[in-house]
Amino acid sequence: MALFLDLRAMPTGGFVADDVQVLDADHRVLPPAVFAREVQGRDLLLATHGFNVSGERGMQALGGWEALCGLPNPSTYVGVLWPGDSRFLPIVDYPMEGSVALKSGRLLARFLNRYATGAATVSFSSHSLGARVLLETVRNLDRPVHTALLMAAAIEADCLTREYADAAAKIGRILVLASEADLVLQFAFPMGNAFGELVMRGDPYATRALGRDGPETTIGLSAECRSWQIPKGWKFGHGDYLPGKDLDLPFPFPPPQPAPGPDDAPPRPTPGWKPSWSASVLRTQIGQAGGSSA
Repeated sequence: MALFLDLRAMPTGGFVADDVQVLDADHRVLPPAVFAREVQGRDLLLATHGFNVSGERGMQALGGWEALCGLPNPSTYVGVLWPGDSRFLPIVDYPMEGSVALKSGRLLARFLNRYATGAATVSFSSHSLGARVLLETVRNLDRPVHTALLMAAAIEADCLTREYADAAAKIGRILVLASEADLVLQFAFPMGNAFGELVMRGDPYATRALGRDGPETTIGLSAECRSWQIPKGWKFGHGDYLPGKDLDLPFPFPPPQPAPGPDDAPPRPTPGWKPSWSASVLRTQIGQAGGSSA
């Protein structure tokens, strides 16, 4: 059963709900007990999208990515829909969406602390500003996290050892996917950060994004933390990690997926291969992480 946790107060617009709703792929609201039953004794993977994504678009992207991931049994994939889309105009609204991400992470943590207690392990993946939702959730969880995959993370490069050092300490295995071809993180992130971090706890003068440059340092991290710098020749842009609006999904990549070298050629010449590659990376990391699915 395809499941989603909806943190949104409305289908579009950046407002956080008071309570989490459990949805199926047909938008039907299910009792939280259904979620608790579906994750009981299983390796739970929660995947979340990034900024400026509506509820419908988030469901399409995360649902499509689930099909590409093909996680092994006994895994359960759950998409997380949070209100990271603009109330007004994206360029105006982006600086304030960090506070929405914080509120979303706290709401999700409360839900998981109540209804995910029976899961064998809990892991996360995130895209873009969803990294802040992920880390804020982990910070407020009552249990450790198995694996975290952060893709194109729109958060400061030093966040794992400064702002979110406490959350990172609760994660067993962290993988950062970063790309210097990400123009959004190269140009928009420094400008948005200068305003947004004034209402949060990060550094308002930080110009390096985790999802473009990788971690500033891993010294002092108790987690196994690795960063894969995607080769420039692959031209991996900010929106390439999850499926686009075209619902004709590419064929999956079979795992394992090794770390790419700086001069490696793209692994597939056909269009639309990039979300398949990131999905294979996730499948590889979940398989290698040594939980009950290993």
